[in-house]
Amino acid sequence: IGKDPRNVEGYNLLEALGDYEKVIYQGINGPTFALIALDSNNYEIPNNPEANIQGTRDMYIEYILREQLPQGGFSILGEEPGDPDVTAMVLQALSKYRDKPEVEEAIGKALEYLSNIQLEDGGYASWGAANSESVVQVIVALTELGIDPEDERFVKGGNSLIANLLTYYVDGGGFMHIKEGAKGNGGGQPGTLDPMATDQGMYGLVAYKRYKSGENSLYNMTDAK
Repeated sequence: IGKDPRNVEGYNLLEALGDYEKVIYQGINGPTFALIALDSNNYEIPNNPEANIQGTRDMYIEYILREQLPQGGFSILGEEPGDPDVTAMVLQALSKYRDKPEVEEAIGKALEYLSNIQLEDGGYASWGAANSESVVQVIVALTELGIDPEDERFVKGGNSLIANLLTYYVDGGGFMHIKEGAKGNGGGQPGTLDPMATDQGMYGLVAYKRYKSGENSLYNMTDAK
């Protein structure tokens, strides 16, 4: 929306991202979204006077790379099996650092892993259930990397990621988390409109549209007016 996150009623939203210990406190999600936020408009990490350890981009990248699992994925618990959502979010964060050989290698392994675990209907399962949000995160990851979501590596049984995502759409409403009659995984109820699924389904389609239109990727906000 063109506002400066470094001055929100006098508060600098970026300052907390300079506290390394707090950013990594909950595990891999912290450094992943710290990098996504910082790189959304090429922000410098401000010095955080309250931090015991001042965080840097390289420190967050190194933390993430250490968490890659042997099969190529990433998970919130730091153990196999890798989770498609977490793996895709990590790819979104690492997409701006492909000039680093170690990052490019990690991205290659993660992409291969995501291709290997894709379901025959073109979707993904997380925590034991096929769901729309996992598909969205892979779509966003690919578009951040400049890869078409309809790339042949991500088409299974003739079904693409986009085609699979649209099977979760409820006409005139939004998106389901899990399809009716399918096994739940603790998220939204199967077969019902879900706020989080609708939010993610929407920005997944926006990411795809921006890719096809040659616009900045979803998390590249340098074109905000």
